[in-house]
Amino acid sequence: MSNMNGPVRMKGPTRVTLATLRGLVAAMALLSGVPAIAQSNAGVPTDWAALERDYIGLTHRQDPLRAGSRGDRAALARWPDDSPDALAAQKTDLLTLRARLRALPASMLTPEIALSRTVMARQIEMSLGSLDVDEARLAFQTGQGFFTLPDTQAEVTTLAGESDAQAWLARMGAIPSYFATETQNLQRGIDTHFTQPALVTRAAIEALEKAMSLPSSQSPLLLPFATLADSVTPARRAELTAQAREIIDTQVRPAQQRLIAFLRTRYLPKARLELGVSTLPEGRRYYAYVVQRETTTSLTVDAIHRLGLDEVARIRAEMQAVMIQTGFQGDLRAFSAKLKAEPHNYAVDVDDYAAKAAEIAKRIDYLLPRYFGLLPRLTYGVRAKPPALESTSDGYLPGSPDSGQAGAVVYSAADVQRTPLYNLPAWLLHEGVPGHHLQIALAEENTRLPEYRRNDDITAYVEGWALYAERLGEDMGIYRSPEEHFGRLSMEMWRACRLVMDTGIHAMNWTRDQAANCLRDNTAMTESSISYEVDRYIGWPAQALGYKIGELRIEQLRRDAEQKLGPAFDLRRFHDVLLAEGALPMDLLQQQVEAWLTERKTSSR
Repeated sequence: MSNMNGPVRMKGPTRVTLATLRGLVAAMALLSGVPAIAQSNAGVPTDWAALERDYIGLTHRQDPLRAGSRGDRAALARWPDDSPDALAAQKTDLLTLRARLRALPASMLTPEIALSRTVMARQIEMSLGSLDVDEARLAFQTGQGFFTLPDTQAEVTTLAGESDAQAWLARMGAIPSYFATETQNLQRGIDTHFTQPALVTRAAIEALEKAMSLPSSQSPLLLPFATLADSVTPARRAELTAQAREIIDTQVRPAQQRLIAFLRTRYLPKARLELGVSTLPEGRRYYAYVVQRETTTSLTVDAIHRLGLDEVARIRAEMQAVMIQTGFQGDLRAFSAKLKAEPHNYAVDVDDYAAKAAEIAKRIDYLLPRYFGLLPRLTYGVRAKPPALESTSDGYLPGSPDSGQAGAVVYSAADVQRTPLYNLPAWLLHEGVPGHHLQIALAEENTRLPEYRRNDDITAYVEGWALYAERLGEDMGIYRSPEEHFGRLSMEMWRACRLVMDTGIHAMNWTRDQAANCLRDNTAMTESSISYEVDRYIGWPAQALGYKIGELRIEQLRRDAEQKLGPAFDLRRFHDVLLAEGALPMDLLQQQVEAWLTERKTSSR
């Protein structure tokens, strides 16, 4: 899915990514394990506990959405503050925390605290990197950004009673101020020639205009009122909903209209014509930063591009083998065109699509215990998105057992008759289980970990795991036809092409059509999907790189473990080890697996 950030690593632009949504619905204890830490000797653990509390406090000040879900009642009425003053204060606090962190002698920390210390250090560095490049100037991506965050937040907000409803009304009323701050950041981007391309800007305008076209009675901002507890009378519920509609009509709609006018008359004329972010002032430095952040590796852009080309060649050979299995005479492009043209590869309507998705999801659920020793207690469902969020990516919305919110895999109802069914098994494995839902829910439920480790959204790990889950579907027997196998390979090819396309666009001055050809020539994706994906990479540099790089590292870890343990290799236990510590950078994940391998080999002697 698309990730989205307002995570523990703090970034400038408000992004509707996985970590943002995870922060919106989490409702677990603020700290876990602190009493045990404080009881340790030598004074250092006590310093560490204080540092953790201060760091979590900083993340909550930056992200009121998460703070509100963690019990801060005042935060429930606020949106993130990305104003220059707030970002300057954030930088000062981060530098202070970094100095305190570096002063802790690592030799006096337990292995678990040492791992948390390393994770925190990385998060701080990534946050400082974002502030150093003033990433707040790029406050939106293709079709989504700060202007879709309120609607996305509404989807995962539940109201337990009158006070929650009043807080949500106040947060709705704060939307104009929130938009105004982000508009100022966009103006700073204009002033410094650090803007999104024109095509990304036009997509933002189209998304806003679509949201404006809906009557206020259909606004996603009203969704939370349907969750009000039974203790609120129907008459009072109607009054609160009426207040919300008035806020939409008198405050939110004018703010949206002002933003549309700003984007059309002031931003679009100054939007860059070039697609690659490296064409911006200091754009190559910015791209190098986001590449390192999203991949958690030291791979160069050229190395990533070559890796992508190698993966395209490998996957293409596998796709040709499946094509030959079907008896088709022709090349891959013709085979893909044939699949896309056959009516039986599409759902008849939304109900048909939903039924087919539900059957696949439950079939996967049934097999999970064979491959995982530990499963989350939180359930998930598959459903359509509200019309106002059609411009946002399909994918996963985390839930919270404490607030009564299940996880959700969401899709566009308008697109189901154009979405090939042969892609559905791989997509559900990725977004649902054993992909995003299983991994994210397990991390959220792991109260042994401090909050900032339960919520981290490291792309290479989170998306790498979900892409690995697609391949694991082969082991599980989920793919039941050559077309579904081909669909899985087509989706893997899509992620391999990302390595080629993203680096091509942002470092090699590729055209939009040049980038799109990788998907046209090598996948069974529809032209509309290809167009959307290319524009996504243009507007969100480097984010798409983490998927394949993370998956390849996880696959390599599995091969190494299978080779070293031989018959003693336990796939269920291996998966539990990968998921045990929350999202980790690739080098730290490798360290965890290597420690497990050493333990297993020692115990088997």
